[in-house]
Formats: sequence, C-alpha cells, structure tokens
Amino acid sequence: MVSDWQSAAFGTGPADRGRAEAGVAAAYASAGLDAPARFVWVPSPARGAAAAAVLAGHGDALRAAGLDDLVDRAQGDLGAGSAGSAGASVLAEVRTRPWEAARSAACSEQGPEQWPRVWGESGGLLWNQVQSLVTRVRAAIGDLAGGGGEDASAAQNEAGTLLRAATLDAVLGQHDAPWLALFESLGRLGGPLAGLAEVARSAGWWWPYEGLVILSERPSDLYRDEPGRLHRGDGPALAYPDGFALHAWRGMPIPPDFVASLTDLTASRISSEENAELRRVMLEIFGYDRYLAETGARPLHRDETGVLWSIDLPGDEPVVMVEVVNSTPEPDGTHRTYYLRVPPTTRTARAGVAWTFGVDEADYAPQKQT
Repeated sequence: MVSDWQSAAFGTGPADRGRAEAGVAAAYASAGLDAPARFVWVPSPARGAAAAAVLAGHGDALRAAGLDDLVDRAQGDLGAGSAGSAGASVLAEVRTRPWEAARSAACSEQGPEQWPRVWGESGGLLWNQVQSLVTRVRAAIGDLAGGGGEDASAAQNEAGTLLRAATLDAVLGQHDAPWLALFESLGRLGGPLAGLAEVARSAGWWWPYEGLVILSERPSDLYRDEPGRLHRGDGPALAYPDGFALHAWRGMPIPPDFVASLTDLTASRISSEENAELRRVMLEIFGYDRYLAETGARPLHRDETGVLWSIDLPGDEPVVMVEVVNSTPEPDGTHRTYYLRVPPTTRTARAGVAWTFGVDEADYAPQKQT
C-alpha cells in the first residue's frame, strides 16, 4: 500500500490525462460543483504557477521582472479569454475542506496514542522525502524571477513572491502521496477523497477553478540517492518536459554546470571555495583520501578500529572522518578502505566507528569483523 504511493510520488513519464481528468471531475462532483468546462495541460509546475499568476492578474508584474517568455507561454497554455472564463479558485471546496474533514475524523478515531503509530507506518514513511522535494520545487519556481539576492530588483522580488504564492494554490497531485497513503491505510479514500487520489496516481500539481483546471505533467526524469535525496552529477536530478529542472548533489542544490566544471579540481580550489555547501560537494567528488594526502593532514587518533581524520574548513565546521579497512577482501585479494563521516565532536576512531553502528563507544565490542 505505502509502496504504491511511493511509486506515485516519485513517478515519472507522461500523465494519464484521461484518468486524471476523470479524477478531477469526481472531486468536483463530491464538492457539489459542476465539472470544469476546460482542462488546460502544462508541462511543469512552473508553467502551472505562471498560468495561475496570470489568471490572478499578475502578468504585468511578472513581465516587469523580465519574465516575458514565461508569461507568453502561460498565456498560450491558457488560450484567449481564459481570464474571464476561469472564475474563482475552488481549492477550498475541492481539496482543503474534504482533506481537513478526513484528517480530523482520522485523528479523532485513532486518538492521541494510536495516531503517531498509524502515521509512522504509512504517510510518515514518505513525508520527509516528498516534502523536501515539494519545498525545492516551490523555491525553484520562485527563483525563476531571479529575486532574493542583494542585487535583485524590487520587481524581481515581487515576481518571485507572486510565483511562490501561486504554488500554494495548487493541489499537489502525486506529491500528496503521504497523506493519501495514511487515508488509504485507514480505509478513508472513498467519497470526497477518491477523485483526489485518482489525480495523484495520474498527474502532477493542479490548480482548480470554477470554469477550468490547470494540470501539470509529471517529471520526465528523477534521480535520487539511496537515502532518497535528489542526486545526479551528469545532469538535472529532477526535470520536466519543458526544461524546468533542479540540479542537486546528495540533496544539496548546485548550479547546473557545477559538477562539469570540476574536471580540473585541486585541493587548493576546494580550500578557497567560499560556499560551504559547494565545498562539501567538491570534497566528495575530489575524494577525502586524496584531499588528506595532498594537504598533508595529520590524523587525530588511531587505534585497532581505524584512523580518525579531521579537515578544517574556513567558515564551516570541520569534516571529521574515520578511515576503516574492510576485513573482507576484494576479488583481487586487496582490502578496500572506506572514509565514514562522523560528528565533528568525535575524538577517537573507536567512537567514530561505534557511532556509525548507532552505539556508544563503551558498548562497541564486535565479536567478529566482516
């Protein structure tokens, strides 16, 4: 059950438009509304937010920030006369009210003791990864205006605020998966939530209005590492059909061409990088062992479990690692060396190894190394 919603949350490829539109119609019917007269499909949440901002009358504000192309595309998506035919947003009727009613009923039914357990076994398993993705997408949509920095104009800051606000008027579609997983585990996906669940299985974010609905496609590409963070070194970690994309390394936002620019990376370049987050990415790509060797670092401590190293970085906490050797030989008979990140407060190699196993140093007493 949860795995199905995980697949929906991180699903890629073209939306099932017929199924999504049927789900929207069902959600409208459950709210006592007539089905929307038009379904407007857009290639990404960014274009959806732009279209929503245009419908709200903010097209000129976006143009003032230099987003003429985005506004033109949004107007093309909507078609002539959409501003007059869209009507008011029905987000509250279609999603907010039925969602709150279902959540309140579920919480009351489970009580304060059972509620955390039920959530932890269903939606809670997806929440952090999905919410992190949603937060990143919202921020990237706002950043299309180029605002937020010291050099940003008032127009850019205003446009960024308007675009981010437009994302808050969306139903999250596939990214509503955590709550839908909870509701399904409690047998509450019928009635008003059935249509919302159908759209979530079939499409991305969507914006409901009286006369039309804006629906966005799912990502065309999505790359994550084992913990579920956005991660890719040779292209965007998240990409939509229109080119809207996020670049990330181990969940950390990076410039689009950052990894490609590191072909001639040196230890001195790493040390001189002022951005602490980018410096950590550079360290990982360069290799901790190589950096230690080229900077002449000295170990903090060594014992039978391994060697504890520390890399002092200006303006950042030190990177502390424990060097361990795998006791199981590789096929060629060699033994692989690993560098494991540990808390900066670690003082002994043994404490570092123990931390990686989730135990205190005093309790770390392996019977056999593997």
